[in-house]
Amino acid sequence: MSDPATCLDDPVPLDNRPSLETDRLLLRPFESGDAETVQRLVNDPEIVATTRALHFPYPEGAAARWIAHQPEEWLAGRAVIFAISLKRTGLVIGTVGLEIEAADERAELGYWIDPAFWNRGYASEAAQAVVEFGFRQLGLNRVMAEHMVHNPASGRVLAKVGFRPEGVLRQHARKWGRFYDVAVFGLVREDWLTAGAEIAKIF
Repeated sequence: MSDPATCLDDPVPLDNRPSLETDRLLLRPFESGDAETVQRLVNDPEIVATTRALHFPYPEGAAARWIAHQPEEWLAGRAVIFAISLKRTGLVIGTVGLEIEAADERAELGYWIDPAFWNRGYASEAAQAVVEFGFRQLGLNRVMAEHMVHNPASGRVLAKVGFRPEGVLRQHARKWGRFYDVAVFGLVREDWLTAGAEIAKIF
């Protein structure tokens, strides 16, 4: 009998990635057609300067490969990544997601937004929905996040969602030949349950 893991007739697993809805946003799985938008946005120096994982220039075709890999990451329980789109127009303006460590029931929150849409509360709105998804649907005990200290706006997003500052990692990130301090924030389930009602009032 053939090994089921190598049987060519096995059905391809369904893409059952979730979508989330907020007052102004639809957080949905990225699709192949989003690659051009993502490629353009991640080549914006303003986004790259505030995001540890991105470097300029972003390699051609990298956005398409990143999007193609996301269903596998979800099915393996390693990550859930959403396109942040405006509910009114469908325009994709950024991304938000969780990198999951299932054994420890924790995840790291990450996000970026098109600079044309900064200072409108979209990052907080998206982060709030994904954090709630992490605690309610994924059963997480802890969600953490980091930001480079020269990007205090990201810290304000995290504070608004209920994260607590946990310290600064000195010269923790190397980018463009320089070392940057990184601020660490965390939110645990018991604090999220306690603060949930107060956070809801903000939105």
